[in-house]
Amino acid sequence: MDLDVFVNTHHIEWDRLDHLLHRGRSLTGEEADELVVLYQRTATHLSLIQSSAPDPVLTARLTQLVARARSTVTGTRRASWRDAARFLTAGFPAAVYRSRHWWIPTAVLSTLLAAVIGWWIDTHPEVQASLAAPEDLRALTRPGGEYETYYSSHPAASFAAQVWTNNAQAAAICLVLGAFLCIPVIWILLVNVLNLAVGIGLMSSAGRLDTFLGLVLPHGLLELTAVFVAAGTGLRLGWTVIDPGPRTRRSALAQQGRAAMGMAIGLALVLFVSGVIEGFVTPSGLPTWARISIGIAAELAFLVYVYVLGGRAARAGDTGDLEAEGRSAELPAAA
Repeated sequence: MDLDVFVNTHHIEWDRLDHLLHRGRSLTGEEADELVVLYQRTATHLSLIQSSAPDPVLTARLTQLVARARSTVTGTRRASWRDAARFLTAGFPAAVYRSRHWWIPTAVLSTLLAAVIGWWIDTHPEVQASLAAPEDLRALTRPGGEYETYYSSHPAASFAAQVWTNNAQAAAICLVLGAFLCIPVIWILLVNVLNLAVGIGLMSSAGRLDTFLGLVLPHGLLELTAVFVAAGTGLRLGWTVIDPGPRTRRSALAQQGRAAMGMAIGLALVLFVSGVIEGFVTPSGLPTWARISIGIAAELAFLVYVYVLGGRAARAGDTGDLEAEGRSAELPAAA
């Protein structure tokens, strides 16, 4: 592309668009239609320049011009309580529902791996010895040991806040770093699986697996589900980089990325609930069956929320992405 010829050919259109934008609300109907056409043309020009003959000064000018025109054409929009309600009742559960083919296998495989590694630790004393000294293992697994006192070692409110913050950060990392070809997500999953497996193996070897599960299940069902959803979504985002499908890689990654950011907010709320359970229910004096029942009820409520509200919204076409007026305009890709 000859940039000088391109600029000489189209600068009159850009100047005209700039003039119409300065006119603001005083445009006639014909001028408003002209502004829309010029906005679309200028967006195409910007895309061509960026891909064929990038010029920093010209790119900056057209980027600003396109942004102003888009704001005028689509109008400004403020978030409202209605948007928040729509996100919680449709957008977030639809995004979780649509990614179920990623997070359900992630959950099943991770759970099976934790069980197998836990069994291996339980049945191999030499593996236990490699993890810690015998006196340290006894301090972890004995009645009143560190595994039991961990959940009651801090005030419930501060402990719940700390757990929520840590888990929300892990979920956000899975969602954000999934674009790096899935590698960080797999690492985070492996760390979580190993932590769970070590607890299972050591407590089982001490004959106290029932105690361990009674402490983990009340909050762990919902907490691990949220982590698996985040990991599955991160893996899906990473796979989009590898195989974007019929869309351009940029368009596909942008859509999945926006949905993932929305899911980070939704999962933070889910993890807040699991954090409250871990801070107040897990270390409570309730019978084990009552604590586990609360955990199962929270897990079932989340699954019903995803499959009923999310399934309905997904079948209606909701993807969890921003609404059309809230995202950047996209140019059609060549077939």
